[in-house]
Amino acid sequence: MNTNKQKQMKIERRHKRIRSTLSGTALRPRLSVFKSNKFLYAQLIDDEAGKTLAQATSDDAKKVGVDIAKAAKAIKIDKVVFDRGGYLYTGKIKTIADSAREGGLNF
Repeated sequence: MNTNKQKQMKIERRHKRIRSTLSGTALRPRLSVFKSNKFLYAQLIDDEAGKTLAQATSDDAKKVGVDIAKAAKAIKIDKVVFDRGGYLYTGKIKTIADSAREGGLNF
């Protein structure tokens, strides 16, 4: 069985590997996802300028995806690069991605 420390180390290793290839631009920002024990967070990040363009937070994965898609549409962005943050693409992470796609984001 994995302890919490081992699980966190695996997530960090995956995240470093993912971030070595992903980067967001002003035209195609990075949609970064983070999970805490209670909430889910999503941000649109322009890595070239080092700025967060939009963000959404909730305890419901579907709501986070819809909210981040609305925020992206408000600033006229429809294409993003999805950064799953080292988490496996199942469960809440997949729900955020699917609801963001339903909201109009392409990735």
